[in-house]
Amino acid sequence: MEMGVSVAAVAAVAVAIVAVVAAVVLSTRGRAEAAAQMARFGDVAEQLTGRQAELAGRLEQTQTGVNERLDSLAKRLGDGLAQQTEKTGETLRVLHERLAVIDAAQQNITELSTQMVGLQDILSNKQARGAFGEVQLQDLVTGVLPPSAYMFQATLGNRNRADCLLKLPNPPGAIVIDAKFPLESYAALRDADDDATRVQAARAFSADVLNHVRAIAEKYVIPGETAESALMFLPSEAVYAELHANFRNVIEESYRRRVWIVSPTTLWATLNTVRAVLKDARMREQAGVIQVEVRAMAEDVGRLDDRVGKLQRHFDQATEDVRQIRISTEKIARRADRIDDIELGEDAVDDLPAAPAERIAAKETEPS
Repeated sequence: MEMGVSVAAVAAVAVAIVAVVAAVVLSTRGRAEAAAQMARFGDVAEQLTGRQAELAGRLEQTQTGVNERLDSLAKRLGDGLAQQTEKTGETLRVLHERLAVIDAAQQNITELSTQMVGLQDILSNKQARGAFGEVQLQDLVTGVLPPSAYMFQATLGNRNRADCLLKLPNPPGAIVIDAKFPLESYAALRDADDDATRVQAARAFSADVLNHVRAIAEKYVIPGETAESALMFLPSEAVYAELHANFRNVIEESYRRRVWIVSPTTLWATLNTVRAVLKDARMREQAGVIQVEVRAMAEDVGRLDDRVGKLQRHFDQATEDVRQIRISTEKIARRADRIDDIELGEDAVDDLPAAPAERIAAKETEPS
């Protein structure tokens, strides 16, 4: 619009210039020439006016196109900004959720760190460490075996108290599980900084474990009361792995002493084996009970057969008695028929023929 006003101003200036020139020409020349010049200037002015109108139309079209393009660009920018705002909001929401998850994880890590410090305090105390091992042992045993298959804090015949006693049938017999372990020497071995310190700590750790193995063999392997072996429970897979990786002498000595060292994983497998043994023993007991019952049932069947035989003989005798009774009734019926055929009276008595002696004898010899 501003460009159209500028063009109009230029055209007006041009017309004014033409008028001035025409005035100058009229003052210096003749009227004829002035009229000719004025006609030419009029044509030029008309041409300028037409071009001005054409230019104004073009400028208006250009302005309309520019406005449409600006509107379209503004719409696209608005839509793009709206979409970008929506995406940014979604991203911020997801980021907020992830930050919440990270905060929760951080809180869990903090709590776990506190629990680890508490666990370290427990394991640093020998008495508390024993209780920790007993609790873990109790969880494993109660989770696998039935209550009748074990006993905690059982007192043996030598007055030693076992952490856990597995009640297995003979053989092998009851097996003791000890839940104590020498953590101090293992902690020193783990924290050793140089080779010399590590060698010294390894010797101390090996000696402590061997002493504990010997103590278990002496206290918990009782001939005639327990099995010929016992279990030493280590509630730490790391200690178990360290023993089997670097202390073969300790493992071999435990084999000779018949003290089997177990970790939570291996104890779980051992307890499942014990459960299978108990199940097999109970099946054998039930099989014995079944055999006794089968023998008793066979005796009952024999007595039943004898009684059925006696009953059969009674039935046969009863059948014979019924047959004899049937014969007697038939004879009685025939005699009754003969009696019915007799006519009583004096004439009839006189007319009766005398019974032959042979007939009377035959009657008397008939079976009764």
